[in-house]
Amino acid sequence: MRYQGQVYRPPSEARSYILQVTMGCSHNQCTFCDMYKDKKFKVRRLEEIIEDLNQAKKTYGSIRRIFLADGNALVLSMDKLNQILDHINHVFPDLERVSVYAAPRDILSKSLEDLKRLKEKKLTMAYMGIESGCDAILRAVCKGVTSQEIITGGQKLVQAGITLSTMIISGLGGKEGWQSHAKESARVLNAIQPNYLSLLTLMVNESGDFYKQVQSGALTLLKPREVMVETRAFIEDLDLESCTFRSNHPSNYISLEGNLPEDKADLLQAIDYVMTHDQAYRPEAARGL
Repeated sequence: MRYQGQVYRPPSEARSYILQVTMGCSHNQCTFCDMYKDKKFKVRRLEEIIEDLNQAKKTYGSIRRIFLADGNALVLSMDKLNQILDHINHVFPDLERVSVYAAPRDILSKSLEDLKRLKEKKLTMAYMGIESGCDAILRAVCKGVTSQEIITGGQKLVQAGITLSTMIISGLGGKEGWQSHAKESARVLNAIQPNYLSLLTLMVNESGDFYKQVQSGALTLLKPREVMVETRAFIEDLDLESCTFRSNHPSNYISLEGNLPEDKADLLQAIDYVMTHDQAYRPEAARGL
């Protein structure tokens, strides 16, 4: 199997076979993200992908889960996705699921019927980075989509029956925009009703574009306690019917997890306890490790 550059995948795909069908990210302009800056976007040849799958069969035998890398494999045409999924299902008849990063505009480029067909071929889980529900923040970080496009894309995945895992980044709006970030992000999630919600905390690479905004004074980073205030406001505004919530990524200052709505009060109480007792936060040097 051949991989180009560093390969990224969601934490929950740790035991999945990673199949690189595209290289890099077709958008690759988000100022907060450094994941694919070392790559130029490219779609791999179908013949190479088939070869990798055949080699994976020889090497591993039965594979239950496959993650389609890199950044937004859903950008592929339906014809190519169908051919890849058909071969996956042929080679691995015991397959449980195929999953993928899904950018909102890539979702919108597919019809509801397209997405349902992908699900029938076991593409049953998608990860969508929302980052923020505030349009001003989305523009500032060059996300390339509006909050309404995010909502429409997320709702389409849910309607297709594809399990949806979403991500929000705490602190993305800085001190200047934390209230809008918390309120508008909750609004977008309430409209989508995802199955999973991960809350990460902003980490700034000093060589990246986002750091230039900080240096220029356009944005002031939140301190740990301020992140907790923002997190509390965000969770308080969430109205999710059945969602697994996680804020236990290495970037987070404290670890939170639960199911919404039933654990909402406990999550808020945990945040209040941390702020009231000035509980120690994860040290900056340990974040991301």
